[in-house]
Amino acid sequence: MKRCPKCRRDYFDDSLAFCLDDGERLLEGPAPDGSPTELMPGVATSDEPTTLALHDAVTTAEIQPKTKRAGPLLALTIAVILLAGFGWLAYSYYGAKSSQIESIAVMPFVNTGGNPDIEYLSDGITESLINSLSQVPTLSVKARSSVFTYKGKDVTPQQVAKDLTVQAVVTGRIVQRGDQLIMNVDLVEAATGNSLWGDQYTRAMTDLIPLQNEIAHDVSAKLRSKLVGRGQMPKNYTENTEAYKLYLRGRYHWNKRTPDDSKKSVEYFQQAIDTDPTYALAYAAMAEAYILIPGFGIESQAEYYARARAAATKALEIDESLAEAHNALAAVLKGQDWKFSEAEAEWRKAIELNPNYASAHQWYGEFLVSMGRNRDALAEMRRAQELDPLSLIINGILGMTLSQNGLHEEALVQLKKTLEMDPNFPRTHIYLAEVYQNMGRFDEAADEFAKLFVMGGGGSPEQGAQLASLVKRAARIAGEKGYSRAMAELLSSDLRGARTPASVLAGFWGRAGEPDKAFAILEKAYLEHDDSVVMLKAPRMDSLKGDPRYKDLLRRVGLPE
Repeated sequence: MKRCPKCRRDYFDDSLAFCLDDGERLLEGPAPDGSPTELMPGVATSDEPTTLALHDAVTTAEIQPKTKRAGPLLALTIAVILLAGFGWLAYSYYGAKSSQIESIAVMPFVNTGGNPDIEYLSDGITESLINSLSQVPTLSVKARSSVFTYKGKDVTPQQVAKDLTVQAVVTGRIVQRGDQLIMNVDLVEAATGNSLWGDQYTRAMTDLIPLQNEIAHDVSAKLRSKLVGRGQMPKNYTENTEAYKLYLRGRYHWNKRTPDDSKKSVEYFQQAIDTDPTYALAYAAMAEAYILIPGFGIESQAEYYARARAAATKALEIDESLAEAHNALAAVLKGQDWKFSEAEAEWRKAIELNPNYASAHQWYGEFLVSMGRNRDALAEMRRAQELDPLSLIINGILGMTLSQNGLHEEALVQLKKTLEMDPNFPRTHIYLAEVYQNMGRFDEAADEFAKLFVMGGGGSPEQGAQLASLVKRAARIAGEKGYSRAMAELLSSDLRGARTPASVLAGFWGRAGEPDKAFAILEKAYLEHDDSVVMLKAPRMDSLKGDPRYKDLLRRVGLPE
């Protein structure tokens, strides 16, 4: 049992840390001054009737003079008291628990002035507040990519709460007037639509760093009686306002996830570091940007992995508690070094430091797939989606992970939902094509490949349809072998102007009945230290797994058999 030292209310739910009435920290056992817990004799201050109170009520009724109506009256009295007692107990446990806020979404702050030069500020402050609240250990904070799907849309906090399954929503408006920033922030309870708190902040542009911390503190303080747990306030990774603004510009471009914007983000992160060489968070962000760039298929893997390692290492030298830096270092250890146990340790560390970091769960889930631990991978991807329910990449990879667990129909449902979010997201079509291949539905797989071909700038819709027709004809003539050979030949011609991962191309040659070609590709990738070799255990490689060369390659790469 816990008690509030101020109002002396008793709580039987040990998960509560603060009083629901006045926000005071709860203490174990009796009040610290040893005073009784009754305001007047026979009246308990707790909301729950004690066993002694119930016993006294029954005893009092029993000693009254018995009349013809005493029996029914006594029974009614006991029933009322018991029902009241159980009612209060149920309320104190379930009612108090339901009033706690366990999940929250921070909506994109609106740039009400329409000044494009401060768009990065409204986005950046939103992201900073998300990161700040993520440090509350048991509070689920929805990730940036999910909340930013609402950017520019007229949507109510109640609708957002319903879509994202959260109990509270933070909204904000920002406008620049001269060298001053005016910001209005509101906290809305989803269940009622009522405002829990709101405030306006007027600060000089030079006060951005303390401003975002002040807002996070105010939100947390207002919710402290309803939050499950309380986290430490975020660190100031820099005291230099100019460095912070450059970092926010970098994040603005990084979140666009295009090749050009990724490189632009690196430029801003570097400027932030030049302005403040001790800015650990900027180093960590740069490392994650370097990890993504080779994924577009047009850059040198080794060069960017080396840069990512240097940036992540520097970030951890300054501050070893940065989850982002551990996440990036893990990716280097996996993709470039093939040190899989060390990579897993880094991902576990990143998740321990920030359990709300969706990207760490996602990247760790992808790592588990490469280790052949598909069931564990599915659990991580589900957690990533829970934290970031509207992320296209997370929803897409979740679909692929379902298929790799043999849940093909469920995978299709998941990927079609992802397609509804954005039909122009190329990777969804990659994943759909592979799931259809796994199911032997080659016509539909060819159609998805054709869409991807057109989206990637490989040709017109008419040319895409012609390629799909060629692949379908090959599948009708020779089944899986015909389909796989046609795909291998098309991808070998480099139609899209981008690198096709070695494991994908080798998988097609293997299913086409050409293992020698498949292993020639894999051996070349091994010698070049291509990170796609890490995917040897993927289902697309099944046709090669009975070959002695496959086990030898697994051994040399260091993957478990």
